[in-house]
Amino acid sequence: MEEGTSKSPGYCASTVDYGDADPFQWDTREDCQVRQILDRVADKWSLLVIALLENRRLRFTELRREIDGVSQRMLTVTLRSLERDGLVKRTVHPVVPPRVEYELTALGGTLHTTIRSLVTWTEAHQGEIAAARAAYDRRAAQAAAEAV
Repeated sequence: MEEGTSKSPGYCASTVDYGDADPFQWDTREDCQVRQILDRVADKWSLLVIALLENRRLRFTELRREIDGVSQRMLTVTLRSLERDGLVKRTVHPVVPPRVEYELTALGGTLHTTIRSLVTWTEAHQGEIAAARAAYDRRAAQAAAEAV
């Protein structure tokens, strides 16, 4: 094995020396596990499912009713992925018709804490973001008008 190469298959950092590069910057290659996990947990449907499951169990139909715009297929794919990643627990109750409930695992609960921080940040800065969007839109409209 080449010197400086990690033996861990999940480690994605490059063995190339980039000088003063930030050692905490994650690898952005598609095959990097960190990127794959971030892609999953930062997905808009995943964020909404995790937020809704805080301290409660919900059935599939309840989740679908609560998440505006999600299709049945997309919710199914999202729940399966979150279950595979160990963030959501799926419980099937042996009744007719079968009742299936979803809840956060302990690991999913720790992620919910992080999501709550992100929502708090968003709420605190939504005015600034709205102002920046409006300013951008004005500049874009002005540039389009000048181009004509």
